[in-house]
Amino acid sequence: MTVHRDHVEPTLRARIGEGRKVLVPYITGGFEGYREAIQAAADAGADAIEVGIPFSDPVMDGPIIQQANDIVLARGVTPAQILDELAELDVAVPLAVMTYYNIVYRYGLERFAAALRESGVAGAIVPDLPLDEAGPWTAAADTEAIETILLAAPTTSDERLVRICDRSRGFVYAVGLLGITGVREQLAASATVIAARVKAVTDMPVLVGVGVGTPEQAREVTRVADGCVVGSAIVGRLIDGGGPEAVGAFVAEVRAALDAP
Repeated sequence: MTVHRDHVEPTLRARIGEGRKVLVPYITGGFEGYREAIQAAADAGADAIEVGIPFSDPVMDGPIIQQANDIVLARGVTPAQILDELAELDVAVPLAVMTYYNIVYRYGLERFAAALRESGVAGAIVPDLPLDEAGPWTAAADTEAIETILLAAPTTSDERLVRICDRSRGFVYAVGLLGITGVREQLAASATVIAARVKAVTDMPVLVGVGVGTPEQAREVTRVADGCVVGSAIVGRLIDGGGPEAVGAFVAEVRAALDAP
């Protein structure tokens, strides 16, 4: 049975059209209580949710998300199990998975895209798959109506930035700084710079992720960007034992900061 949820891009465009900034929390799939945390985030005002499928060598992720990955992998949780569990979720907001190409390739491109669709997952972020090598995956994803969300780094050239925006679906993921994910005391200046560069060449929703860890940083970066992705600050609350309640409370804080006049 295929689960039907809305796609990411039209949902985000609708929110932006209402004059709102969009919020996409990241939650590690397979972690204890993660399904309840997804529900709590949705109830607290998330516009879409990014679900991590753990991988043993997550090159983009910092220590908090790596720790969560290690905990999940040590429990023997598989990508197929996470997708099966996502299919059972009764959440209205769109879901996108974030994982690494090794998992996609081993699964089989067409099979992975079909599994996402059947699980009600609308989008996929594969950060270690370069644009120039993404053709086989994007073809498989397009066939199953899976939105491939591409990343734009602060070092991306102007010419390549245009190509990334043209190929991205769902939204363009503007990487806020050079480095790995994690909570930092201040928003990097590069976050607003890359957001402005991407906004200048596309009408796609532009969200900044990596280095956005507080309600204040979310509000600051969305003065330029259409929204933000918040990950390590949320996963850290799960690792610390705060559970879904802590996730919901934090997402509500970020939502309130984005909605403040």
